[in-house]
Formats: sequence, C-alpha cells, structure tokens
Amino acid sequence: MKRLQYPFSQEEIRKLKVGDMVLISGKIFTGRDAVHKRLHEGVKPPVDLKNQIIYHCGPVVLQDKKTKKYEVTAAGPTTSIREEPYQWEVMRDYGIVGVIGKGGMGPKTLEGCKQYGCVYFHAIGGAAQVLAEKIKSVESVNWLDLGSPEAIWELMVEDFPVVVTMDSHGGSLHADVDSSSKTVLKNFM
Repeated sequence: MKRLQYPFSQEEIRKLKVGDMVLISGKIFTGRDAVHKRLHEGVKPPVDLKNQIIYHCGPVVLQDKKTKKYEVTAAGPTTSIREEPYQWEVMRDYGIVGVIGKGGMGPKTLEGCKQYGCVYFHAIGGAAQVLAEKIKSVESVNWLDLGSPEAIWELMVEDFPVVVTMDSHGGSLHADVDSSSKTVLKNFM
C-alpha cells in the first residue's frame, strides 16, 4: 500500500504504476460532466487545479442549518468515460496530476496521462457511504449554479482508498482487460 499526501507532486505521481493500491490524504476536488464541459469551453476555474486530483463524483451533501457546515453522506465514483472528450485537455490546461473515478477511460486520456504526468485512480463503486467516511471536511463549494452533484466540491480526505489503473508510463489495466477479453471472445466464435 502506498500513501499519497497533499500537496501532490508530479514526481510522486510518476512513481506510481498500474496495480498500485494507494491511500490519498489531503485536498481533492470533485468534477463531473458540467465542470469538464465548462473548463473545456475556456471558463477559468474558481480554484487552482495545478498538481491537484479531480474526483469524478456527485457527492450527496447535507448542510447543517445552524452551523452552515456541509457534510458528505455519500461519495461514490461516477463513470469516468463520459469525460473522455475533455479529460486530456483538463490535464494539459490545468496541470492536474490525478483523476479518480470508476470504469476507466480511453486512449485520449491514457495519452494525456503519459504526456502530462497524470494517473487514473479507480475507486470502488457501490461503496458511496464507506468512501464518504474518508471525507473529513468540506472546505468550499464552487459553481453551485451547475447543481449540487455537478458543482466543484473541495474535500479534505484521509486514507481515501484507490487503485492505479492508468499510469503516466502508458500502462492501462483497462486496455489490458479489453485486449485479453477480445482474445478469449475469439475462442468462442
């Protein structure tokens, strides 16, 4: 098990390889379809994404009426492939070093990982409440006009469990599984 502590650096990220299990601690940001589209359209983000990790997640967040503090009650990963048209540009233009999601991403993102020193982390789907327990606080929320699930939530996490499934060296567990599945499938035809 490896540990990744904020502030993140490209040097640390480039040491990670496909299959590495990682516990992430520190600041991460959520960002789904609407955020990626807005960034792609050239709208400057309200937060600094340099050397940062974006979590493809639409968290369930409650706000305490008295304290006005937010609490995340569920934070499972959303399917990442929807961000494939934009993800490599977000890597390039904003200097992110990591993406967390589920289901993997395609060749554009893999090339972006290699070129810009980024990794794709897979978080466990179906464990939204367990993952929410790893979120210690909500520091801020931006672009709430997109709706709560689509907003940029700044989260402080502790020992957030992920697995590297695409690395900055061109390794992709998703491509490997696709290739081996096609080989097995040919035997049935």
